[in-house]
Amino acid sequence: MAPDPIEEFQRVFGRAQDDAPGDPTSFCLATAGREGFPAARVLLLKGVDADGFVFFTNYESRKGRELAENPRAAMCFYWHWIHQQVRVEGRVERLDERSSDEYFHSRSRGSQIGAWASLQSQPLPSRFRLLRRYLETRARWATGTIPRPPHWGGFRLRPERLEFWSDKTYRLHDRVVYQLEGGRWSRDRLYP
Repeated sequence: MAPDPIEEFQRVFGRAQDDAPGDPTSFCLATAGREGFPAARVLLLKGVDADGFVFFTNYESRKGRELAENPRAAMCFYWHWIHQQVRVEGRVERLDERSSDEYFHSRSRGSQIGAWASLQSQPLPSRFRLLRRYLETRARWATGTIPRPPHWGGFRLRPERLEFWSDKTYRLHDRVVYQLEGGRWSRDRLYP
């Protein structure tokens, strides 16, 4: 295993991308707000580098509010086709506006309109209401560039702990954990 956990993640992620039967960028994000109740949902990874793991969302959604209240989160990737799981824990921060703008404008026009039309995590009286909001928003920006909504953008999870799990015979799984301590990564093997 690589001495650097991000390098190791990129190696395993590369394997997961080869002949993937599904979207290998999908992961489960767990957050907890001020009250401490955990919530988990599936998102898509939009970037990973030495600074951490990037994803995008509506800042006013439940996850966005929880991250504002408690800027710590956990991610879990599971790629059954290579028998690997990676868990990531750390602090979360908002991306700068330029990075959020760049990604927003790389999305399809329909997805850009959807970001404006959806009041993510708010009660929705009917599906018709959402579709009507979508059509109204599409008409509003029938031509030209659609600006990024101020309530929408990116987050970066800066990892403090990563655990790599490999499925093994007789449930004697291989587990290796990297822990950030004093600016350096330590690495230990764990019992399954």
